[in-house]
Amino acid sequence: MRSTRNRRSRTARAATPTSGKADRAESAERPRADLYADVTRRVIAELEAGRLPWVQPWGRAPGTPAAGLPRNALTGRTYSGINVLILWGAVIERGYPSQGWLTFRQAREAGGCVRQGERGTSVVYADRFVPEPERVRARGAGEEPHSVPFLKRFTVFNAAQCDGLPETLSPEPVPLPEREIVPVAEAVITASGVPLRIGGDRAFYAPGPDFVAVPPHPAFFDPINYYRTCLHELTHATGHASRVGRDLSGAFGSPGYAREELVAEMGSAFLCAALGVVPTVRHADYIASWLDVLRGDTKAIVRAASQASKAADWLLARHRQRCEAGDAEGARAA
Repeated sequence: MRSTRNRRSRTARAATPTSGKADRAESAERPRADLYADVTRRVIAELEAGRLPWVQPWGRAPGTPAAGLPRNALTGRTYSGINVLILWGAVIERGYPSQGWLTFRQAREAGGCVRQGERGTSVVYADRFVPEPERVRARGAGEEPHSVPFLKRFTVFNAAQCDGLPETLSPEPVPLPEREIVPVAEAVITASGVPLRIGGDRAFYAPGPDFVAVPPHPAFFDPINYYRTCLHELTHATGHASRVGRDLSGAFGSPGYAREELVAEMGSAFLCAALGVVPTVRHADYIASWLDVLRGDTKAIVRAASQASKAADWLLARHRQRCEAGDAEGARAA
């Protein structure tokens, strides 16, 4: 949770020669709006059922995949943002044992094929482009042109939907043994550079003085939850202007506060999954406020998931840099 002000956190086509461009713009906007609404509907349905799409029983039953971010099975690159929720949801809904995904063409490139009759999962590609009229305007005004965001759908298939894929293809993630979670989590905390204060009975991030506070280890029934809590609060801390930067000014109980908690919940789950730690829910009592936010803005979940990925990526990059520096120092000493 985040400490704020010392409070406890909890159209019809026109028949004209110029209608072509307008029609294309409208048709491009409609799929994008439909995509936002579709993803939002799915997340809302999960929350209304009391389930969090970013916290699932990874690895707790035979045949379920280990905790890990969904990845492209051919390139090994992990998916990010809203695609994580989409693909995690498909894995759980359809019972796939793999976190690996490929396009139809990639399955063939890898030496296999998608089985006949299999249904793919739509994910999205986000990018920006500069319309030609904007280029002309900016050129005439001597300014930088303004780009426009867009989303594009494409279809992927789980590795379990394919035949003939080589066994050497991007292996499944291996969950960390419990004894290894502590040193990895400690390394992430240290690498973040965020001041950590241990004590008291509350966990929070204080944006003004810029520090994370957590209760001592014995206050947690499960020792691993101490580290899960630290990762949640560190995700809040990435919102500081000196790091990723987000609006952390929302007062407790406000929509802005709920949005930031949503970012921290997903960000810490993405971070846990990337590290091989099973994510867990920390703030189920926020579900009602998250539902209010999502029902009022179909883009909210896409925006929050994107910010969550950026937060997790920032912390992982700091951890990776520290590990690489340690390896280099060790090599020099040898």
